Amino acid sequence: MKIFIDSGNFKDIESLVPLGIIDGITTNPSLLAKESGDPRQLLKKICDLVKGPVSAEVVATEAQAMIKEGRELAKIDPHIVVKVPFTKEGVKACKALSDEGTRVNVTLIFTPTQALLAAKVGASYVSPFVGRLDDIATNGMQLVSEIVEIFANYPFKTEVLVASTRGPMHLVEAARLGADICTCPPAVIESLFNHPLTDIGLKKFLADWEKAQAATVNR
Repeated sequence: MKIFIDSGNFKDIESLVPLGIIDGITTNPSLLAKESGDPRQLLKKICDLVKGPVSAEVVATEAQAMIKEGRELAKIDPHIVVKVPFTKEGVKACKALSDEGTRVNVTLIFTPTQALLAAKVGASYVSPFVGRLDDIATNGMQLVSEIVEIFANYPFKTEVLVASTRGPMHLVEAARLGADICTCPPAVIESLFNHPLTDIGLKKFLADWEKAQAATVNR
């Protein structure tokens, strides 16, 4: 399973990419609005660093405007994936852009049928929002399970990109279900490295080694 960072903060991205575990980036207007400077220059900078898919979302709501904006975003860098919301207009835009060879990520997916329709018009990715479903007492990972099952029945090339993740267990469950990608905030990725038994074990190994070295010196 591929791991993407869900962020527009270059410093956060820059700190995680050298680890070798990051396959791409997802951004949205809310994330980019938190950062200073020209969003398109920032997207280009991220693409140059990551060398993987970088989702950049349109802000237009009408199909022709989405298509125009999507074409402009795609010109930023070959790694850009144009992100459109799941609406009738978004589906139209996805179809047009996909037919032109532009990769499209259809976002704000909350039902299996939405994912199915997006796949039918050539979406490269569908983004089910699991955390937001959990927030309203609905099982977000059940949605992922249903989408993965449906896609396995047909020759869709669309990848399931689990979004709106809130913690490590969302990533674990996404991997167990066979999702293609999980995108996580930097803090969630950082948390994957933490376990108290790892810390305790390492501390003990080092302490034992120091004792052994001291004993050797004192002989």
